[in-house]
This record gives sequence, C-alpha cells and structure tokens, in this order.
Amino acid sequence: MSHLTVTPLEGTHLVVGAGEVGSAVALLLAEAGRPVVLASRRGSGPDHAGIRKIAADASSLDALLAAEPHAVVIYNCANPAYDKWSELWPPIATAMLDYAETTGAVLATVSNLYGYGPVEVSMTESLPLAATGSKAKVRVQMWQLAKAAHDAGRIRATEVRGSDYICAGPGSFFGDRVMPRVLAGKSVQLLGDIDQPHSWTAPIDVARTLITVANDNRGWGRAWHVPSNPPKSAREVVNDLAANAGTGPIKSSSVPGFILGVMGIFQPTIREVKETDYQRQRPYILDDSAARTTFALEPTTWAEIVSSLVAKYRQKLAG
Repeated sequence: MSHLTVTPLEGTHLVVGAGEVGSAVALLLAEAGRPVVLASRRGSGPDHAGIRKIAADASSLDALLAAEPHAVVIYNCANPAYDKWSELWPPIATAMLDYAETTGAVLATVSNLYGYGPVEVSMTESLPLAATGSKAKVRVQMWQLAKAAHDAGRIRATEVRGSDYICAGPGSFFGDRVMPRVLAGKSVQLLGDIDQPHSWTAPIDVARTLITVANDNRGWGRAWHVPSNPPKSAREVVNDLAANAGTGPIKSSSVPGFILGVMGIFQPTIREVKETDYQRQRPYILDDSAARTTFALEPTTWAEIVSSLVAKYRQKLAG
C-alpha cells in the first residue's frame, strides 16, 4: 500500500463500504496502527489484524452505531447500485451525517465530478455545482447538506472528488470489458470519443486523499480533488496498457450509439451512463492543484498504475 503523509487521529476509524476505495482506506489506516471497523452489506473486505469486518446497513443510524459507537472519523466509501442512486443514496447519506452529529466523528465522503455538470474548462473545486442529471443532483445534495451542517457547527465534514477510476473490476472503464482483450492482443471498443483528453484517477489515491483531508483540520469544510496523472485519451491508455503487456499495437474504436442502445435494454448500468455522455465527448480534465499544494500529495505514477492493472488481470485470467 502507498504511504500516508498524515498521522491519523487517535481512536477507532469507521469505514463504510468494502469496495476498491473502502478496502484501501481500511488497509492504510490499519497499517498506520489505527483500529478500523469496516462495515459493508456482506461484512467483506481485506484481512488484517487491525480491521474488524461487520455486516451492516449503511442507511441505518442504529446499525452504524452498533458497528462502532465512538469512531473519530466515519468514511463514506459506500457504492450503491449505479442505476438506483436516486433511491439509495439519500438514506445512506442521512445516516452517516446523523452518525457524525451523534458521535462527533469527522464525516469524510468519497464523491466524483458529476456535480459540476457539462463544463468547457479544467475542473476546480470552486466551480459551481451545476449538475444536470438525477444522479449528479443526488451527489450535490449530499455535499450541500453536509457542508451546511459543518458551517452550522454541528459536524466536521470534508469530501474528495476523483475522475473515472482506472482499476480492475466490471465497472471500471478499462476493467473486465477491456483488459482481457488487451492481454489477448485483440481490438477493443470504448465509450465516447476515444481521442479526447481525460483525467483518470487511481482508487488508492482516492483513499490516501480521503484519509489525509479527514485527519487534518485544514481539510475540513470543503471539497478536494484527488491528485491524478496528466490527462490521456482512452486510446492512449489502451496503447499504454498494450505496450506494458507486450501485446500491442491494438486497434481501439468507439462503441456505436445503436449498440449502446441495445446493450442498455439488458444492462441497467449501460443505460444509466447516458446521463454522463458529455464526460466522454469533450475534454474532461481535473485540476488537483489545491490538494497537491496544501497537503504535498502526489498521484501514484502512471507507470505503476499501468503495470499493476496488467499484472492483476494476468493473475486473474491465469485462474
């Protein structure tokens, strides 16, 4: 795991969500010597002597208090079903906000760039939250409620926002749909204009940034962008992955619109990405200078991200 540049607060840390980011947060905290409770729907997560895994309903304040009644920080790394954000996010966000107010824990939330809506400039944290879609508006409301509670002195809150993740998994842009074909030297189809510059964020950098801003009072009361590498087009990313794997050159193309429409009939997640089509049709660039300057944070090197992704899928496909 990557090192931390901050000393986590003394006491137990409650991490909600055992996905890519939540698991990384739990491991980083445990490796820093802090006791961690990792709460998720199934009680899953990484094995570590410092991590206690619990199955809990993230939308229930009582369940969160039962999981850990006295956390110093609660990390919202939950990841409800993408096509049900409007339904599932509000009660989860409310429960965590209530937990922070009840216990005095810092509320640290993982978010994304959806809240800015379609923009023509590099995204900074000072851009207005002009979300246009239902999922984006839910995330905006979550932050606005947490920020209002913070400003009123009821809680201490912070939020980190990353771009599309580059990692393994079925939901990742370069995950299960792309990497097996890259390793086989086969052509790939990607969403959107694959020659537009785009920021990509590593989940481990989300985790490090989240812990940093949650455990440093300079991080409270505002949102922060996760340090990410310089933007690359989707075509360039595939070329880098193929070069590392030794399977290039690989032909990349865009998924035709009519095929996306057909796929959306059977796959709710594909159907839902239409709301964020604008992110893949124009430059989509994250400005992370605030977090870099304030906390001396740097992203994982691009070479390490690429080689790690190739290695994970080689191991996965080897069975």
